[in-house]
Amino acid sequence: MNSSPESPLRVGVLADTHLSDSDDAQRFLLDLIENVLAPVDLILHAGDLVDPDLLSAFDAYPFHAVRGNMDPAIAGVPLKKIINIGGFTIGMIHGWGAPDGLEERVYAEFSSVSLDCLVYGHSHRSACYRHDGMLFFNPGSATDMRSMDYHSVGLLEIGDDIQGTIIRLD
Repeated sequence: MNSSPESPLRVGVLADTHLSDSDDAQRFLLDLIENVLAPVDLILHAGDLVDPDLLSAFDAYPFHAVRGNMDPAIAGVPLKKIINIGGFTIGMIHGWGAPDGLEERVYAEFSSVSLDCLVYGHSHRSACYRHDGMLFFNPGSATDMRSMDYHSVGLLEIGDDIQGTIIRLD
């Protein structure tokens, strides 16, 4: 994957989808990718997909996922992951515990690595902000608002820098 200022890499980001395997769930995920996030070069899922059979919804795209607290153990889906995209280092983790203090807990899991972006989930609360030069990015949830007023997914654009956008679905 090569990026340039004219054509940044587009990375769709999902978390906390909490879906069961069904044709409707597959269609829902594909609709998010193809009609809300498209075009994308890569998909990230920050945990709580819930049903491993739904991983096939992402077969047409380069894809990275981490396991959430509601996910069973799945081969190739670790609890945390570090990926390099377009010259940027991105940490992925789901998270755990109460929403308050979540960012501090997940950030501490990567204390030995210099990250450009930390993608996480768990709280169902979207977040896109920089702290000490690092982008903290939680796409929220496309299916379960909890304490939010809207469902959401996220988009990272990677060119000369890395930028995040939260996309409200309603």
